[in-house]
Amino acid sequence: MGSSSGEDAYSAPALARLLHSLPHVNVTLHRVNNTFDPRSPIYQESLGILGSIPAAWLILTLFVLLIYLLTRCCDRKTRTSRSISALKVTLAIVSVLCCAAVGLGLYGNDDLHNGLSQLLTEGRQVDHLVSRIRNQTDAIEKKLSKNEESQLTTIRDAFDEYAANQTVVAQVLKWLEMAVRNNSAVKEAATDIRSPLQGINLGPKLTLGEKLEAIRWPFTMAVLSVLLVLCVILLVGIARHNRCALIAFSVCGLLAVIASYLMASVYLASSVALGDLCTAPDKFLEDEASPGLPKEILRYYTSCERARANPFTQRLREAKSSIENLRTVVTKMRKPAIDLFPKKDLDQAFIPLLNQINEADMLLTSLTTLVDCRALHAHYLRGARALCNVGLLGLSLMLASAILAGILLTALVWVDSHTWIYIRKRKDYHQVNETDTSYLPAPAASQAIAARTLQRSQGSYPPDTPPPSYTSAMLHISPHASAPPHEAQSLIDGCDKRSTESRGAHLSHLRGHTLGRLPSHHHESFSGPNNGKYATLSKQCKTLESSDFY
Repeated sequence: MGSSSGEDAYSAPALARLLHSLPHVNVTLHRVNNTFDPRSPIYQESLGILGSIPAAWLILTLFVLLIYLLTRCCDRKTRTSRSISALKVTLAIVSVLCCAAVGLGLYGNDDLHNGLSQLLTEGRQVDHLVSRIRNQTDAIEKKLSKNEESQLTTIRDAFDEYAANQTVVAQVLKWLEMAVRNNSAVKEAATDIRSPLQGINLGPKLTLGEKLEAIRWPFTMAVLSVLLVLCVILLVGIARHNRCALIAFSVCGLLAVIASYLMASVYLASSVALGDLCTAPDKFLEDEASPGLPKEILRYYTSCERARANPFTQRLREAKSSIENLRTVVTKMRKPAIDLFPKKDLDQAFIPLLNQINEADMLLTSLTTLVDCRALHAHYLRGARALCNVGLLGLSLMLASAILAGILLTALVWVDSHTWIYIRKRKDYHQVNETDTSYLPAPAASQAIAARTLQRSQGSYPPDTPPPSYTSAMLHISPHASAPPHEAQSLIDGCDKRSTESRGAHLSHLRGHTLGRLPSHHHESFSGPNNGKYATLSKQCKTLESSDFY
């Protein structure tokens, strides 16, 4: 595999050698040949066994998760409220790590896509170069066949007539036979160069590779993007303390774990196979080459060693010599033939013949450049390095990403299933009845009074109008009110001046009524706006103004 210089030589990357060194075993756990051979059932079996390792780990993981979830489902113990801050922080950290692992897979997928695209591009260049060689040789054959069938035949037919100088005729006929032989020699050389390359047709395989890559790349991107979305949903659920989001992740997370480990199985088998291929790609090309293509020719282009001679050099030299002889012979016999048969106008046959000989000579010169190993070897090196350096690294990153994502998603499902059971829905606030205010503490009673007072005010006053104070209500007391004048006056002055006993008796009389509301019995009715329902105490007696409720 060596070549003229170190930079032009292909060497297997360290990652390829590492993957190639992994044990290849069959079902009986015996080592088998690790040479890349996709058509061998034994080799396929060894790759399948390697790919089954992540699948086996997936089965074990699902079994453990199933047992854990069953214990949670069967656990009927009442859950007391507790702090889940540690669980939420754990979920957030692991979610970010899982996003990073999935991002690593996206990066690797892009590298693999670039490597495969470069490989397909260089394959197109190789196919185009081989097609040019075939077309050049075919063009040479067609031109020389036309010479033999048209111009040389016309010149020979002219010599069928009698000429006075038979010596010159014999010499010209001798030159004509030499021209025919040289013409045939060039044709045969072109045919020999084209024949080994006739069975090489990379077009269908490259087209199939492009179609598969056009499906693989967006599909992988979509799967990894879905995993990112799941991690984002979990982060949003953690931030918003959303029970539904956490439950949804518990279900979808199991599917994500399955997808991650299945991708890991495919990536592991593919990475090992690609590592085996990149260890000796020329060996695989020799095995897969067309039966009509000699291995010496293929080795010449894959190695391009200076010590190795071009397999087409000998035939090219023969063709070049024959084309020069052909041009010389045709030039020699042109003047004598025209002089012998001036009426045949043979110059109309010699001029096209010489033009086609010159064109064939130019094609041979161009063909010599095309069959040189340097152009094709450069495409081979770029394609092999793109696949084995960039593509293999990307595939290995995708393998690492799938394994890490599977482990982290398993941890997320486990912690998430342990977290959402402690999250309860917020209970609705119950309406407080008016008769229950006496049993509430002071702050709660005040809130209930404020709510009830607001409801009553909406029935008698516009919504934006504050209710009247107790003082303004007392100013409109009717003369027929049952309250004594001195009692009303004392309330107007700002404080009840009655003794503690009478005040206590009065409050006990109002027991069962809400603070700030006067009894509605007929013997204690008040006149004035709103029947005195919006009463307040003075500032000297811990006044609660109506504005305190708004």
